[in-house]
Amino acid sequence: MSESESPEPEPEPEATAPAPPDPWKGLRGVMAGALVLEAITVLLALPVVADIAGGVTWVSGTYLVVLALLMVAGAGLQRRPWAIPFNLGLQVLVLIGGVFHLSIAIIGIVFLVVWAFILLLRSDVKHRMDEGTLPSQRTGHGS
Repeated sequence: MSESESPEPEPEPEATAPAPPDPWKGLRGVMAGALVLEAITVLLALPVVADIAGGVTWVSGTYLVVLALLMVAGAGLQRRPWAIPFNLGLQVLVLIGGVFHLSIAIIGIVFLVVWAFILLLRSDVKHRMDEGTLPSQRTGHGS
């Protein structure tokens, strides 16, 4: 090549707009966090059952530990389409755990209120998505 010839300029890569944020990602994180906190709370109820309810039997201990493990495992499954029914089923199992001690039923009631609030938030996000009023749906977001 001579000096008068310049090499072909490389084509510039097309600028692609970043994908808008997933509005469900945050809610899935909240649901996963709620399950982990609930699992910790259920495990912390074991000493209560041991001291106040006459001791932890293999049935009550296994039930509570397996329930907590299901919650931790469920925290990682929040992307699945069946995650919400699974989460609510766990709440029913916590309420049933009240047969071992009243404190377990109280945990179930408290977290049932938490899950009712999460479902209310989910409904609000869905409603706002349908209307197109989420910040990520507005034209010119990020500018």
